[in-house]
Amino acid sequence: MKEPAVSADPTQVLAFETDCHIFDGCGFPAPGLHSFLFEPIVGNADDAVYFNKTMLLALLGSIIIIGFFWAAFRKPKVVPGKLQMVAEAGYDFIRRGVVYETIGKKEGEKYVPLVVSLFFFIWMMNLWSIVPLAQFPVTSIISYPLVLALIVYVLWVSLTFKRHGFVGAFKNFTGYDKSLGAVLPLSMTIELFSNLLVRPFTHAVRLFANMFAGHTLLLLFTIASWYLLNGLGIAYAGVSFIMVIVMTAFELFIQALQAYVFVLLTCSFIQGALAEHH
Repeated sequence: MKEPAVSADPTQVLAFETDCHIFDGCGFPAPGLHSFLFEPIVGNADDAVYFNKTMLLALLGSIIIIGFFWAAFRKPKVVPGKLQMVAEAGYDFIRRGVVYETIGKKEGEKYVPLVVSLFFFIWMMNLWSIVPLAQFPVTSIISYPLVLALIVYVLWVSLTFKRHGFVGAFKNFTGYDKSLGAVLPLSMTIELFSNLLVRPFTHAVRLFANMFAGHTLLLLFTIASWYLLNGLGIAYAGVSFIMVIVMTAFELFIQALQAYVFVLLTCSFIQGALAEHH
């Protein structure tokens, strides 16, 4: 059996890093968990602190987003230029289309900077998936969506206690409704578990799972295009390459959609914290 060529980084399997093709007597180098692991750029994996590719992409993404809005609003004009116009359109879309629609203008205005920051940060982290050389969505690593969801969770819980006090917050989290009668204790237990444990977990996993699955599919078709590029397999390689293009276009849509869904749920949580319990 012919073995796939080993890349310089043993944790990576990319289409161009192997001389294994169909009919060569070697197996298909399928993507897997190893495709989401990166050797540290600085330090060692055994160290408490190290720096790898995903951290670099997250840092670069933050710099790009901050740099973009700084350049757009550094010297704002009454008649905006192209950059300012794009930045204002993006900011206004989240402010009016998400925050105002979910929380309301009066209550929601103070949360606009947070929600806008979350949206564009997540979108940028997702976009790395289709950027040449980067080719990896940072949010497909569970720790990143988890930290973002934790930020929202802490804000949501603290706002609930601040607005309603301890008793009111307890009723908010448990969905207290005395009209439920005998099933009230069971209903309150389920609601408490759902709100304080399941909700933040699903908030993070929804983003992570979509980007993990999307990146895996992109890798699968990309590697397949290279693997089939041999003999009669060339015809199938062409079909696989078309799927790479289709999946890339689909990913562009999913990347923006997942950022939108994350901030929409964030606003929903905030609205729930601020709303009066009935």
